[in-house]
Formats: sequence, structure tokens, C-alpha cells
Amino acid sequence: MKNLFTFCIAFLFIGILSAQTDEEKAAATVNANTIKSHIYFLADDLLEGRASGTRGNKIAASYLANELRRNGAKPISGTDSYYQKFNLVQTGAPNFVELSLNGTPYPLQAAFTMPVIDESGEAVFLGYGTENDFKRMSVSGKMVVVLGGNEAGQDPGQMFRSSREKVERAMRAGAKGLLELVQFEEAMWSRLKHYIGGSTEVKDMDDTNEADEMPHVWVNTKTEDPGFTQDMQLSYTLKSDGQTKTTLPTQNVVGMMEGTDPKLKNEYVIYSAHYDHVGIGQPNAEGDSIYNGARDNAIGVTAVLSILENLGKYPTKRSALFILFTGEEKGLLGSKYYADHPMIPLNQMSYCFNTDGGGYNDTSLATIIGLERTSAQPLIEKGASTFGLKAIGDPAPEQGLFDRSDNVSFAQKGVPAPTYSTGFSSFDDEIFKYYHQAADEADSLDYEYLLKFYQGYVYTGRLIANTSDKLFWNSGDKYEEAGKALYEMK
Repeated sequence: MKNLFTFCIAFLFIGILSAQTDEEKAAATVNANTIKSHIYFLADDLLEGRASGTRGNKIAASYLANELRRNGAKPISGTDSYYQKFNLVQTGAPNFVELSLNGTPYPLQAAFTMPVIDESGEAVFLGYGTENDFKRMSVSGKMVVVLGGNEAGQDPGQMFRSSREKVERAMRAGAKGLLELVQFEEAMWSRLKHYIGGSTEVKDMDDTNEADEMPHVWVNTKTEDPGFTQDMQLSYTLKSDGQTKTTLPTQNVVGMMEGTDPKLKNEYVIYSAHYDHVGIGQPNAEGDSIYNGARDNAIGVTAVLSILENLGKYPTKRSALFILFTGEEKGLLGSKYYADHPMIPLNQMSYCFNTDGGGYNDTSLATIIGLERTSAQPLIEKGASTFGLKAIGDPAPEQGLFDRSDNVSFAQKGVPAPTYSTGFSSFDDEIFKYYHQAADEADSLDYEYLLKFYQGYVYTGRLIANTSDKLFWNSGDKYEEAGKALYEMK
């Protein structure tokens, strides 16, 4: 009789759980204290900004692996670890660069690439360095000098994008190097040099051939008119001790939970965020040099940990793949590495629900970069609105944000992949006050807002994982064809 009673109680309990809606299940596991504990730890000074390859980054990875273990996620079949390990090669800024044009020194420079060099030679000024500018004359064996940006705009984002195109043109034309003349005030120039001074790649040290590197330098002239005319012949002298190369072992953190549906459990929803930040940088007015990254991206990591805990208690029909990326701040390197070396075939990934937080300025919103691009839009809007937030799409499409977070590494392979972010309607002073700044601390966050944000994220994730519909790119999207190829759709 006792065993029968126990069985009945267990059966009743299971019935109660199964009767709960996804909304109720989402609300049941998300609470303010857990949210705070994750963010305060990840944004603690102990982790020193979580830069990839550092001790602080490894501490964060250990914390995340233990959260996967604690909540019942398993390492990927065939492995015995929650880590996907790989090496980065970090390029450091040269100790010195000496540059002169027509005998005039230009001391303010930031080198994207710079081998050991000590040479003088011919240079030519090609205006903005457009395709037509390069076609007018041969620049083989010459240093090419151009203006940064283009006639349409000189903001840093446009300048970075056009810079890559100019480097490709210079290399195809056989140029000795590329010098871009830019104009920035001291504060902005100091910030830019922090990112331009070095780069990081996923590759072995033996693959780095400095002899093949072409010098590429931004030169801050502090004037809009450098005094050069179109196609003007110049002379240059360039000396440098070259950039340094350092190997940085690092890791993505990966775990999975099996779904409950006999058929749909063979499909996976990816819940992802990057856990790295920019590390230690220039001290602010208060002398704080640790860039803790509470918004970017302890907020995003906590979203993944929130749905991890939820699915540990209330599994969904589809299986779950949790990926916490390293190397996002160094060029989406962790997500690119995973997408190129998937631990489960990518054609089993039904959706990638990424989250990344650069900041927020509107606590009535959840901003989803790519909201209108996949058939999950109604589910995302329902998930957010249920907990009092309005889901909006990209408020600044000109910034190309969809292609600047880890979601794009999967989108390029064909997996539908938006990025769920905290609410912002524009880039304003409130965003830049914290973005990649030492002020981005855990105690500066609005946790009442974040509670609603995480409840909406978890509910949306459950809706995506339980829907009977095949979620896909909307017709005409730039990644639609990649998706058709990945899933072998006609």
C-alpha cells in the first residue's frame, strides 16, 4: 500500500509538472538573486576583464563548466570535457614606428600590420583609395598613401570597413604598404589605438610569415587637408621593430542536454553568448583599469545560464546545445572556430539563439538584431511581451550589427541566428558611457529590468525549442541560400 501511495504521489507530481505552461516554467526558475550572483562573479575584479587567453578568462571558463555540470548538462559525446580548446596567436603593437613623408615626420600612428622594417622609397597619394583610384596608375613596389574613410563619411565604423577594402586593393596591386591619413581628437585616437595596436588570429605560430606582411598604418594628421594632391608622387621613410607574436591557449565552453521528443531530440537549439571581455586597459579618472564587462557580456552569459537552469528542470522537445564563446572581442574568433569545427553536425542545429549585450538605454525593450529575418519572430515577440517588454528589431541597420556578433558565424553556415540584446533604441551617451569602459560594473545594472529580460529570453527559448514548425530564414534573406544548402532544402 505504501508503495502504491508513493507511486500515486509521483504520478500526480509528474502530471502537475506537465500541466505547467512554458510561461510558468520560464518564470519558475528565473530569480533576481541568481541573476546577481552570476553577473557579480563574472564582472568581479578577480577575473581582470576576462580577456581571452588570460588567467581571468580561464577562471570564468571554469565557473561556466561547473554551472553546466551542476545543472545536468553533459559534455559532447566522445569528449570528457566541457572545453573546446584551441590556440590564438596575438599580435602586439611595435615598440616604435618612425614614419616620414616628403621629409616631414608623422609621429601619431597605429599599425594594423607591421613587420620589422627599415626602408625608404617612392610613395603615391591616391585620394580615398577607391577602385578607380587604384586603376589610374601602377603602384607596384610603392607605398600607397590614402585618406581614411570615404567621401560619404568619416566615422570610425565606416573607416574600419573601407580600410579592409583598401588593403585588399593595395595587395592586389603589388603595393609596398598602405598608409591611411585620418583625423581624430586625442580622446578618440587614444581609444582607437587600444584596438588597432594588435590583433589576434586562430592559427599556429609557424603559419605566421612576417616576410609576407604588408605594412598597414593609420596616421593621425589632426588636419583634414594633408597638403597632398591626387596622384602626387611622394617619398617615404619607414622604420619599426615590428609586431610581437604570442600564443594564447583558450577555450569555448560547451555542453548539451537531450530533448524529450523521440524525433525532435535529434535537432538542437543553440543557446550562446561570449564570456570574454577586453581585459585591463587605460585607467579612467578614478584610476580603475579593469574593464569588467558587466553589460558586455556578463549579461549575455547569464541569459544562457538562466535557460540552462530552466532546461535542467524542465527539458524541451528539442535538445539544447549551450556554447559560451571566447575570443568574441578579438574578432568573433571563438564562434568562428566552433562553426568551422562543430562538435555536433551543424545540420542538426535548428536555431541559434545568441545573446550579446553592449548596453541598454530603454528598459521597456528587448532589442533583437535580426528579429525580422527568421520565422521565429512571432515567438520572440510573444516571449518578450509576456514579461512586459516590447521586442524591436535593429534600430541602427547602418552599423551592420548582425554581422558583428557571434550569431553571424552560424548564419554564414546557414543556421537561423539572431542576437537577443538588452533594450536600446539608438547609440547615445548612455550606451557609450559603459561600452568597453571601466565603468561597466555589476552594481551599475538595473536588476528589476534584467529579471524581465531573462524571463522573456527563457520563455522565448522554450517556445523555439518546443515548436512543431521548422524555423528558417525569411524569403530573400542574404543567408537563405546557405540555409538551404545546409539543410538540403530544395
